Amino acid sequence: MFKKLLRVALVSLCTLSTAFAQKADTLSITLENVKYDYPVKFFPVTTEGQDLRMAYMDIAPTQLANGRTVVLFHGKNFGGYYWKDVIKALTSRGFRVVVPDQIGFGKSSKAFIHYSFHQMARWNKALLDTLGIKKANILGHSMGGMLATRFALMYPEVTEKLLLENPIGLEDYRNFVPYVSTEQQYKTELKSTIESVRKYYQSSYFTVWKPEYETLVNVAGGVTFSADFPRYAKIAAMTFTMIYEQPVVYEFYNIKVPTVLFIGKQDRTIVGKGLLTPDQQAIHGLYNILGKQTAAKIPGAKIIEFEGCGHIPHIEIPTEFTVALLGSL
Repeated sequence: MFKKLLRVALVSLCTLSTAFAQKADTLSITLENVKYDYPVKFFPVTTEGQDLRMAYMDIAPTQLANGRTVVLFHGKNFGGYYWKDVIKALTSRGFRVVVPDQIGFGKSSKAFIHYSFHQMARWNKALLDTLGIKKANILGHSMGGMLATRFALMYPEVTEKLLLENPIGLEDYRNFVPYVSTEQQYKTELKSTIESVRKYYQSSYFTVWKPEYETLVNVAGGVTFSADFPRYAKIAAMTFTMIYEQPVVYEFYNIKVPTVLFIGKQDRTIVGKGLLTPDQQAIHGLYNILGKQTAAKIPGAKIIEFEGCGHIPHIEIPTEFTVALLGSL
């Protein structure tokens, strides 16, 4: 009897420990309990009858200001928090740096709206207008590369340079990735766990996994413990549909601003990769080829390629990336 009670007590203790561990790891879906490295402000946005908040950081140069600004657009699975080293490198060289969390991401509102790269570009233009910035260098990573491209197409007079770091959308995913509805994708997103996030990051983003990358996993995986995670998952599905249905690949020829591509050659990112067979995966998402093809489409574009690097050069090879970025600016 005593052994049985002891066993029950131990099981209860383990369950309680797990619950506390999960509670400790839990993040709100607007990342209130994630500390950004610089003060966060909020830009008001009204759309579809909803009053929303767009989070952003506006960081002044730490050395003699050069009068120039760089805007950083994050990728789909990230927010402004992963730009720390880039911000430091730029501000130390005299640049003002503006880092928005797009609506639906990071600390910004998680709204049920029609997600559109055109609308996002317009919100970012309005933010720059409010901050008194008439011209800026636009650096976009991953999904942020699609947004940066759309921004440069809509506002060439505002875009000093277009800087694309392993942007997605270099292929039209509709041509080879099977269509899934937003509702179907929502069911897939609901299955996300911190373990599945870690596995995806290890297999998709980096050539060699390092312990420091766990901080990225903790943010993306921490929200899965939140009671509001279904809302977060729905937004993730809606923005997946945005990427799938709103390609920019056919408009690279129309870009009229100086453009530089920064390409980790080992990147194999495909939006909807899990919907493809291994044979299909092997012939798409080849950034060592796609980078050159894209540079050839953009008038006067330059390309800087990184060997032994995957989807996020600014994290995987921070020194090499920042040297290339500063040289391009």
